[in-house]
Amino acid sequence: MFRVRPLLSALVNHRQTLKTNGGLYKPFCTMSEGGMNKQTATLLKRTNEENEDSAEKVQAAKRVKTDGEHAEDEKKYPKKKVVLLMAYSGKGYYGMQRNPGNSQFRTIEDDLVAALIKSGCIPENHGDEMKKMSFQRCARTDKGVSAAGQVVSLKVRLIDDIIEKINEHLPPQIKVLGLKRVTQGFNSKNNCDARTYSYMLPTLAFSPKDYDTGNIAAFRLEPETLQKANRLFALYKGTHNFHNFTSQKAPSDPSARRYITEMSCGEPFIRRNYEFAVITVRGQSFMLHQIRKMIGLVIAVVKGYAKEEVMERSWGHEKVDVPKAPGLGLILERVHFDRYNKRFGGDGLHEKLEWDREEEEIKAFKEAHIYPTIIETECEEGSMVSWMATLPIHDFEATSIEVQDDKVKKQDDADEGNDSD
Repeated sequence: MFRVRPLLSALVNHRQTLKTNGGLYKPFCTMSEGGMNKQTATLLKRTNEENEDSAEKVQAAKRVKTDGEHAEDEKKYPKKKVVLLMAYSGKGYYGMQRNPGNSQFRTIEDDLVAALIKSGCIPENHGDEMKKMSFQRCARTDKGVSAAGQVVSLKVRLIDDIIEKINEHLPPQIKVLGLKRVTQGFNSKNNCDARTYSYMLPTLAFSPKDYDTGNIAAFRLEPETLQKANRLFALYKGTHNFHNFTSQKAPSDPSARRYITEMSCGEPFIRRNYEFAVITVRGQSFMLHQIRKMIGLVIAVVKGYAKEEVMERSWGHEKVDVPKAPGLGLILERVHFDRYNKRFGGDGLHEKLEWDREEEEIKAFKEAHIYPTIIETECEEGSMVSWMATLPIHDFEATSIEVQDDKVKKQDDADEGNDSD
């Protein structure tokens, strides 16, 4: 392909011939060498041009081959709409949702998309434009919040051993647990009927406000206190105006009305000599910080910082100062697709979006990656104890000034518009 070496050999042989003639034709040789230098330059230039043409042809052939392989992959593994069941520990991440162009704040989706590309499930050029893959997460978990049953919908190439290959490129604290085919128009956010969250906390949170927090390990929750907490949690059931439980929502905003079907605190258990309990809440949908504020207000009432009537008042038009519990213990447990399952789950083509077969793996992941992180962080950093120390500074009594300020805020929000989470 490349002709430089034969050309140089010919030139060397010609020079050797001239030397062998004993210099009889020395003037001629000098002239010939001058001519040869010119000819050599011309030949070298022509050879370089031919080599460049050959290199371009090789690159073009490679491009054709790559395009052909890509087309072959598309033919062998056509894109199909699926849902992925995910579990992850949120510690160290700035929530679930990606912030394209902002690599400083790492999110769960950043690592997921990278794994999808590396495993060959999606084209690399779609990494920054996941809308082309119809990507949608079911719930937008906050900074530090974990999940045991997050669901995302998207189009992927159904490669062999797809779950295993995706997990090969994910860190241990993120795992894909299941995959199911869905209808082309499926959207994990819009088709979701309800979401279930849990909140793991030290029972010390329900201790009397004058309890010595320096003796955390010794505290044990009284049955009567647990009953009171559950009675208060039950008040959240039904449809209420939760404008006080999020930010930048006016009382008149229809999107502040949310439907809660279940909320209760389970029996305490011991981990690392500390007593913990798990609160479970199920609702149609939740706004930013809503669950943490719902828990924070009940804790404030149980501890005696606020009167019980503040619960009812918080759903009215008055501005109520509602404390926000730490985000550490919050876990997205499950998302529900009851209407989709009823319509498509028995059509013979699609499966119900239920994960009974994955239940053991979900429990194992929580025990290995989520619960230990929450417990160790709480024991070492004391986020709940630190937060409890801020409760005395909250004012749970609405004033006429606050109500007036709320009216002004309503007008400002009406001017700027309100977007629901």
